[in-house]
Parts: sequence; structure tokens; C-alpha cells
Amino acid sequence: MNFTDKLESAVSKNNSLVCIGLDPDPDIFPDAESVFEFNRAIIDATSDLVCAYKPNFAFYEAFGTQGFTALKETVDYIPKDIPVIGDAKRGDIGNTARAYARSIFDNFNFDAATINPYMGSDSVAPFIEYRNKGIFILCRTSNAGSGDFQSLNCVADGRSIPLFQMVADRASQWNKHGNVGLVVGATYPEELQLLREIYHDMLFLIPGVGAQGGDLEKAVCNGRDDKGMGIIINSARQIIYASRGADFATAARKAAMDLRDRINSFR
Repeated sequence: MNFTDKLESAVSKNNSLVCIGLDPDPDIFPDAESVFEFNRAIIDATSDLVCAYKPNFAFYEAFGTQGFTALKETVDYIPKDIPVIGDAKRGDIGNTARAYARSIFDNFNFDAATINPYMGSDSVAPFIEYRNKGIFILCRTSNAGSGDFQSLNCVADGRSIPLFQMVADRASQWNKHGNVGLVVGATYPEELQLLREIYHDMLFLIPGVGAQGGDLEKAVCNGRDDKGMGIIINSARQIIYASRGADFATAARKAAMDLRDRINSFR
């Protein structure tokens, strides 16, 4: 089963567009073994409420080699009918990109990955060649400094358009196998709406609705396709750290359920 089919099945089964970011803060966890135990409890409490999980590599790399073990254990533990997105933001020259793709898809067995397109098509191609995997191109990211480059106007084919739109144009061209989507932050709802109006069928991974303060209603209404689909709403800290106490898994379930139901009310 390819990424798209697995995602659509999870969305339908759980009636959910929620993706939980499994991002364990190294300032909170004493060692990598506790990271996996934490993740396992979160997964057990929420697997019937989500359409995907998204571990961010940085939080596991911070633990060194034990962190990579915890990451692999986490990916292996997630139910096989729920897609897992490796938030690695990779992007490098072709030979290196092939090694990154091999690591993410063959070693860790992620169903999808986030990719930085700054170095151009040859840095993206090795990932796209995995036709059964999902590729999310960083387009209009949710962080405050994204406008330093992404909002700059560029000239293309006689048009003056912002860089993020040029990235989306290229991503659309690369989407020959139907496995390329865009990362578009909820913190920029107008840009999200613009991109949806142009790219009707592309899948959007939308971060920024939790701790970063993005407007959930606008994110859903501006990002959804004509069928009320086409988006994955990611939330990490708002869910996994809903409680810092022993009831953290119960609190995470409540937060995930609330987010799912709010999203569905706007679809």
C-alpha cells in the first residue's frame, strides 16, 4: 500500500485529519529509553484519533545513537495502518540525497518525508523516485522568519511571484507520480488559501496550529480541497505535553480528540 492509500484509509477509519508530532524534548527526558516509553504511551492513547504521526528527527538526534534507536522503535511500534512522516527536512546534492532517502525510507521505513528544495530538482529527485512514499516540499513554513526568503518576489515566465509560489509551481511539476505535497503553515492563512486555489489536488501538510498560534478554522477552511480533504493538520506540543504529570497520555488523548472534532466541525 502506498502512502496516499494508507493516508486515505486512516482518514476514513478514524474520521481524522490530525497528525501528532512525536517530538520529545531532550530537556524533559533523562534518556532515550524514556523517550520510547513516552511515545508508546502517546501512541496507545491516540492511535484511533489520528491520520498520521510525524516524528521530527532533531529531537532524536539530540540523544545521540540511543536517540536513533528510540526513533526506530517508535516507527516500528506505530500501527501499520497509520502512515508515519519523517520530519527530516533533507535536501542535498544528488548522491547525498540518495543516501538520505535510503536512510529514511529503507532503514527507518517511514511512509513519507519532509524535503528542503533549496538545492533544486536533483536534490529532490531521489526521494520522488520512491513512488510509494510521500514527499512534502517545504513551501510556506510556519516559523516567523520564513518570510526572510519565502516572501521575496521572483520573476518567472514574465510573472512576478513570491518564492514560495515558485516552489509550489516546481513541486507541482515534480508531482508526476502523485506523491508530492506541500508544507504550508497555518500561521499564513492567506498564502494557504492562494496555494489551494492554484493547486487543487495537492496534499498540504499544515503545521503551526498549536503552540505557534495558527488559526485552526482558517487553516482548515483555506486549505481543504473541494471534498473537505487534502490536508493533514499537525500538532505536537499542544497534544503530547497537554499534561506534564503522570496523566500525560490521558491528557494527550483528550487534546487529540478535541483537535479532531474541531477540525471536523470546520470541514
